[in-house]
Formats: sequence, structure tokens, C-alpha cells
Amino acid sequence: MNLKRLGTMIDCSRNAVMNPGTVRRWIDLTADMGYNMLMLYTEDTYELEGEPYFGYGRGHYSREELKALDSYAAGKGMELIPCIQTLAHLNTVKRWPVYKDCFDIDDILLAEDEEVYRLIDKMFDSVTSCFTSRVVHIGMDEAFRVGRGRFYDKHGDRNRTGILLNHLSRVAEIGRRYGLRLCMWSDMFFRLAGGDYYNPGAELCETVREQIPENVELIYWDYYHKDIGHYRDMLEAHKKLGEEIWFAGGSWTWTGFAPHNAISIRNTKAALTACGEKETANVFLTLWGDNGGECSRFSVLPALFYAAEAAGGNNAENVIRERFAQKYEVSWEDFMLLDLPDSPNGSQEEVINSEKYLLYQDPFCGLLDSTLNGTEGESFARCAARLRAVEKTGQFRCLFETQAALCELLAVKADLGSRTREAYASGDPLLLSGVIALYQSAEERLDVFYDCFERQWEQENKGQGFEVQDIRLGGLRQRLRHCRRQLERYAAGEIGQIDELEEKLLDFQGQDERFGEKAVYLNVWSEMVTPNIL
Repeated sequence: MNLKRLGTMIDCSRNAVMNPGTVRRWIDLTADMGYNMLMLYTEDTYELEGEPYFGYGRGHYSREELKALDSYAAGKGMELIPCIQTLAHLNTVKRWPVYKDCFDIDDILLAEDEEVYRLIDKMFDSVTSCFTSRVVHIGMDEAFRVGRGRFYDKHGDRNRTGILLNHLSRVAEIGRRYGLRLCMWSDMFFRLAGGDYYNPGAELCETVREQIPENVELIYWDYYHKDIGHYRDMLEAHKKLGEEIWFAGGSWTWTGFAPHNAISIRNTKAALTACGEKETANVFLTLWGDNGGECSRFSVLPALFYAAEAAGGNNAENVIRERFAQKYEVSWEDFMLLDLPDSPNGSQEEVINSEKYLLYQDPFCGLLDSTLNGTEGESFARCAARLRAVEKTGQFRCLFETQAALCELLAVKADLGSRTREAYASGDPLLLSGVIALYQSAEERLDVFYDCFERQWEQENKGQGFEVQDIRLGGLRQRLRHCRRQLERYAAGEIGQIDELEEKLLDFQGQDERFGEKAVYLNVWSEMVTPNIL
């Protein structure tokens, strides 16, 4: 492939803000593979002069930190590109009263509002003072309800493609004053035209192309497809909107604690083939941290290494695996074991994240017990044994320790709810005693996992954001303790029933009354821990 840029994009906006030392380590690691670009995705986690609430409490990068990182990257032959948001995905900003009037609806800025453009001007002023690259990623994705809130109240019912284009024009003009070329996600043009992003047949009006400013280039993002033809068609469809199209694929770090290297590689292989055919010059891989940023970015090392090798013309997977082992002193097969907690019972061909929802789901409420097939505990125990068997030396040791500790916890916790209901329904004192012992074991194993995960986080990220992990894991610890004590009281005859265990379970997926259909994908913590209001 004849690429101008091959890069990665690290999500520094979902609680896990990679600390500067680890960013430098990342630059070293990826530059050595052949990457020459890095984006730091910062919604509000960078400093704006005169805006103390922008990024407040979020571990935002100071100007001094970003300038130092930019200089370090340049010394390694890597372009550091700021990646910000100038339309949506600004919900953590919206929480502060000082910015209340800047928003239309949800996390979407109010288009055609002068205060908004003053704020965006400050964004450009900040990033141009910190980065030597004259390219800025301005976001603008997933603004699904743009024009449907305060904008509607002020201006009435307006064509929403027109709203987007007018706003883009203002943002591009501000960028032009700073001498910038801008790139942005393309999805809103397709969604507004046809209701679906991945529809290459969307009716894209020629006048839309004419109104996209000359200093703006579009980025086609796609992390999900394995068909080369799909990528070909979408890249061709994008050319209706502009000649210089970027492509963003995904190295899956955003489904919980475990990575998806196998799926990342499968999809990247198809995407890079299409990008090569369509002469796409700028390609990068995203590493999102949806709903908490639990997964280490270093856990997708095989996916990153594969992409770099393939982009460099090496498609021989046996050779790629040999080079990987020589470079990192860990075999490809061993490193791929980090995928195991995400699919202990399934193949690596589908995205599930049972390691997250079976960890957090309440053992008494049993919301996701309907997804169990009865072998999860044994499967997680096997995962743990395989991870523990890996020779864990060198810089990646912490990854294996954390995932092994998680699997050892899940070997007990995964089916704890179903075992609890079985013992409770039987009324057998021996069964109840056995389940109570499992709760004690789960509490102890949770403490071990917590220590490993805390150590991993501290190695990679700033401290801000870990309070969310403390709230979640601490809440789990207390809930396990409470449930155990309730069972002890019930077994001792101190209480006549446990209300939660009296309630009949329903199928989480609502398909039918049978349980044990299949695992699911569920990544929002608040939706897996309780049916009640958080």
C-alpha cells in the first residue's frame, strides 16, 4: 500500500486518559512497527485558556504536556494530530451550568450560535499552540438529533443537512484562519441522506459535495464488516462527497476488560485490501474506550502488528506471527489468549462481552442469567489456567495477570446467581451453605482482581477516571457481601424469604420463555447491574 499516513487513535475521553509517559511508550512501540501518525481523541480532555470547567476533574492534558508529547513524537518521525469535537459527543461539558446555553439537545452543540463559535475558536487556538501538525480532526459524528432541540425552538423546522453544512462552514472558516486542514467523520452525511451510515446507495445530493469546504476531508469509519466488497462500495460512495477520503478501522478495545484481536484482524484485513485497491492514502485504527475504558490498549498488540505488516506488503500470516514472537518475546498464540475472557464459550467470530456483564450483573436480580448455558464457570476456569500458564515476563506481564485474575473471579461469579436460585428454591441447608462459601470465594477473588486491575490502570492512565472503577467494583464488592449476609440470615431462620429470589426470572432478550439461548453483547454498566434507577 502507498500510504501517506498509517496511524492509531487513542480514546482519551472515556475516563482512561493515557498518561504522558505511556503515550511516549506508545509512540515508541507503534513507530517501531511502521506507524507514522497518532491521534489523541480528546473531547474535553485538553486545556482551553479561560475555560476552567472545560475538562475539569477529567485528567485533561495541559498545554505543556501536549507540547512535550508533540516534540517527542516528531523526534520519532510521528505526526501527532489533535482529535477534538466541534458538534456532538460533548456530554461531559454540558454538565456544567456555564455551558448550558451552548447546547441544542443531548450532547450536541447549538449550531448558528455565536457563543458556540467563540468556544470552537478557543479549541483551535489551544490545539494550534500545542501541535505542529496543521491537520485537526474535528469529529462531528453521531449528532443524531441535531436541530431537534433548542435549535428548533429558535429557528423552527430546518433541513438538517443544511444545518450540518452551515455549521461545518463556520467551523471550517475558523480553522482556515488558523491555517488548518480539517478532517471529520462522514457518517452524518449518510445518515441524513438515507437513515443508515453503511448504505453505499444513499442518495447523496451533488450540492452537498459542493458545500463541503475545500479545507475539509472526510473520514469513513467502519469497525464491523468482514466483506471486502462492502468496504469497496463504501469507499466509492464516499467519493461522491470528495476525492481525499481517509479510512478509520478498529482495534477493538471498547467492549469491556478483554480485547477482540481476532475480529480486529479479520475486519482490518478486508478493509486494508479495499483501501489498497481504492488508493486510500490516510488510514488509522481507532482504540475506543466505551463505557469506562477498562481494556488496556496494549492488549491489541497483535491486531496493530498485523495491520502494520499488511500495510507494508506482508500478508503471510505465518511470517507475521514469527516476526511478532521475535520482536516481543511472547508468542502470537500466547498473546491472543487475552481474547479468551470475551468469549469463553463462543468463537472469536462474534462480539460478545460476557466477561463484563457476568462480572457486574447482580446475583440476586439475575438479569442476564437467561444467557447462561451452565458451563461458563468451567470455561472461565480454563481461560484462567491457560493465561496463568503463559510465561509472563517483560513489559506485558501485567496484562496477563489482570486477565487471569478476572477469569479466576468469573469462574465463581459467572453462574453465582443461578446457583443461588437453585439453592434457595431447594431449601437444602447443605446447598445454601455451599453457595454462601462461593460468595466468600468471590469476594476474595474480587480483591485479587481489583489489585491487578488497579496496577494496570496506574501504569497506563492518569488517576482521574479510576473513581468510576472504584464505584463499580466497590459496589460489586458490597453487593456480594450483602447478598451473602442475606443468605446467611435466611439459612439461620432469621428471615422468612429473600424478595429478589422470589421473583420469576424473564429472558433478558425477550425472545421466548426459554433460557440459555446464547450470550449477548451488552456494554453499558448501568443496564447490566440493576433494572432500577441509578
